[in-house]
Amino acid sequence: MSEAVTAPAAVGDSEFDRDTAVTLRAPGLYDTDLSAGWTIFGAVNGGYLLAVVARALADTLPHHDPFTVSAHYLSASRPGPAVVRTETVRTGRTLSTGQASLLQYDEQGREVERIRVLATYGDLDALPDDVRTSAKPPAVPPIGQCLGPADGPAPAPGADQQPIAERLMLKLDPSTVGWALGQPSGKGEVRAWFGLADGRDADPLSLLLAVDALPPTAFDLGIAGWVPTVELTVHVRSRPAPGPVRVSITTRNLAGGFLEEDAEVWDSEDRLVAQSRQLARVGLG
Repeated sequence: MSEAVTAPAAVGDSEFDRDTAVTLRAPGLYDTDLSAGWTIFGAVNGGYLLAVVARALADTLPHHDPFTVSAHYLSASRPGPAVVRTETVRTGRTLSTGQASLLQYDEQGREVERIRVLATYGDLDALPDDVRTSAKPPAVPPIGQCLGPADGPAPAPGADQQPIAERLMLKLDPSTVGWALGQPSGKGEVRAWFGLADGRDADPLSLLLAVDALPPTAFDLGIAGWVPTVELTVHVRSRPAPGPVRVSITTRNLAGGFLEEDAEVWDSEDRLVAQSRQLARVGLG
């Protein structure tokens, strides 16, 4: 008897959608529950958090597609209840701008701000088709030649502390995973195929996750440990075509215990659909 084939999850009906859902309590105030499924070593992934806030802003603003989203990460989020406060800054015919904060409560019941976001939204489907670019898609081998968690040796210590890995389809370019064998290249490069494990196609919100879902480039520089995000800005350039996307992340400068990560996301039609830059802290001691 052959195994049943599970149909891919649809946009709007996947684990990612459920776990980034927000519920309107009052104008500009949303309740949400941060899922432990998007954590690594107990830390909630920054791209997932950005998608939660972006969903609330999409409900607040008259335009629903994020064009540019800038977030400052003020304190570490933890799984559990949270609130998102949104405010409309400006609305226009083609663009609208809003700001938002994601907050949780400490043991004494006091509000603690986790993220503050400023974002501009529009309509990606209304953009002209004209493209003039010198950017080229990353040279990532076919998915079958790339490496995922099941393609390596025995799971590394702490692998059970990375539940986010179970929710992603992540296949790394073999030329950028030398760090996993104790042989980092020192170039500060990571490239991979990215998708959601349940087969849900990419959309503008999931692109906010894609830019922050790969192993940190610090690993390829020979630096281990947690690399917390200080600031992350994402530009969504186009609605992605169906299928997995390719993500390329590079770091050119590490100084004073901080590095930048520049990411590009390319869809199945070789279009640059998202770009980002983030500043992150690294432990050098």
